[in-house]
Amino acid sequence: MTTYVRRIRELREDNDKTQSEIAEILGTSQTMYARYERGANEMPIRHLIRLSTLYNVSTDYILGLSDDTGEHNKAN
Repeated sequence: MTTYVRRIRELREDNDKTQSEIAEILGTSQTMYARYERGANEMPIRHLIRLSTLYNVSTDYILGLSDDTGEHNKAN
């Protein structure tokens, strides 16, 4: 399983979202989103960018190019 396939599922589950909810946000069907999570179809870049914004992580994190989520924490 590719890293991005695993990460989009983990991010969705960690945020207590259903495939249907994410599909609606992306403007696609639940069936197509499920295919992205299974790795049966490649996700369009516009969806990758939208998920990055939604989950507040970098696209590099989703793609497995970095283990750093890209979230910026304020120093105390």
